[in-house]
Amino acid sequence: MRRRSFLQGVLAAGAGAFVTPRHLLAAGAGGKVNLACCGIGNRGAEDVLALHATGLANLVAFCDTDMGAPHTQAILKKFPNVPRFQDFRQMFDKMGGQIEAVSVGVPDFSHFPIAMTAMSLGKHVYCEKPMGHSFRQIELMMAAEKKYKVAAQMGNQGHSEANYFQFQAWVNAGVIKNVTRITAYMNNKRRWHGMKVSGLLPGQPVPATLDWDCWLTMARFHQYNVGYVNGDWRSWFDFGNGALGDWGAHIFDTAHQFLDLGLPTEVDAVQLDGYSPFIFPQASTLLFHFPARGSQPPLDLTWYDGQRNLPPLPDDMGAPVVDPNIPPPSTGSIDTKVNPPGKIIYGEGLTFKGGSHGSTLKIIPEAKAREMAAQLPPVPKSPSNHHKNFLLACQGEETCRSSFAIAGPLCQTMVLGVIAQRVNAKLAFDRDAKQITNHPLANELLAGVPPRPDWEQYYRL
Repeated sequence: MRRRSFLQGVLAAGAGAFVTPRHLLAAGAGGKVNLACCGIGNRGAEDVLALHATGLANLVAFCDTDMGAPHTQAILKKFPNVPRFQDFRQMFDKMGGQIEAVSVGVPDFSHFPIAMTAMSLGKHVYCEKPMGHSFRQIELMMAAEKKYKVAAQMGNQGHSEANYFQFQAWVNAGVIKNVTRITAYMNNKRRWHGMKVSGLLPGQPVPATLDWDCWLTMARFHQYNVGYVNGDWRSWFDFGNGALGDWGAHIFDTAHQFLDLGLPTEVDAVQLDGYSPFIFPQASTLLFHFPARGSQPPLDLTWYDGQRNLPPLPDDMGAPVVDPNIPPPSTGSIDTKVNPPGKIIYGEGLTFKGGSHGSTLKIIPEAKAREMAAQLPPVPKSPSNHHKNFLLACQGEETCRSSFAIAGPLCQTMVLGVIAQRVNAKLAFDRDAKQITNHPLANELLAGVPPRPDWEQYYRL
């Protein structure tokens, strides 16, 4: 169907038709949530399987821009009778009345139009991290969650595991207090490491099974090249959010929430190795400054990525913290022997080491941890994993732990870091006006790249 006709229908519906929260409406077949899945290969496929494994989802539609690719075939063979679409707009047009919730497991730059359409139609949304590709997109997604009264969960799955509940309990008990410094790092190999580009990639024939125009969604036009798809999109500023957007949401998400960090006032590109206006740096050190918040002191968070850009770590740190259940990066396995992803948190009287995802914090050094053991508060067990938490929230039985209201400022913080990488400069940020005050080009980048014709209407939903 014509894009403009579709959007006009959505805009008219969103003008006031959906005022009743979806969890107050009838559930799908057998008391399950009728779920449509956008993106059914790679990470999207893992979301499909995890949501289905809860026993709370009734799969009613699949959407992927390449239904003939090897990475989508496993899901299609496992669920051969689920209706299939290559264009999410056609899916909503033909099956909108049967859909209650949508999973969004597509590249970063495509999250926004799918999630905004779903929410404006009153559908709950499970969206992979980071929520959106630009500061403005994330702002609008938070507003849509509130306006349309839907359950919206960002897919940083560790936010429903032990680290979430431990961090919350330790903050409430005063074990973690007056934090002034955090070191966060991801030093494993990324797809763009070793890449050298002087511009966009040359055009190649589009695979017969791929809808390239729909894959691009709102991004500026690029000729098809295999170097943009199947995870390689993450290397490019036009499509992804780099190592920070990919892993920051798994490493300092709980610190951001429970220390009430909000948005920074400064972001400094302290060091960038291999700067490029097209792809992410080979290594970067970014310093985020957060002001005092109530009784909490100012806090500096320093981010390190790049294989040789190792962070300074305490001499008495001991072995790193590794969660054995975390998925490996898309280019291979996590190097747990050298420097797996993690963080060091410097609080009043205590220092903590942690990993990523659901891994719990440990007090360092070990002698101090043993001394404190009897004083530590009990940590409640999680009542539901991240995917089950979302589906129970759709049914009104739980609240999303990583709702857009919670995840949004975290993702906007990471976007500010990406902008600092992109302009290779120190940024001053006004938290109230939500403007970069010292760099006009960086300030323009808060809105993201202007969308292609016929895609700008998604900003009106």
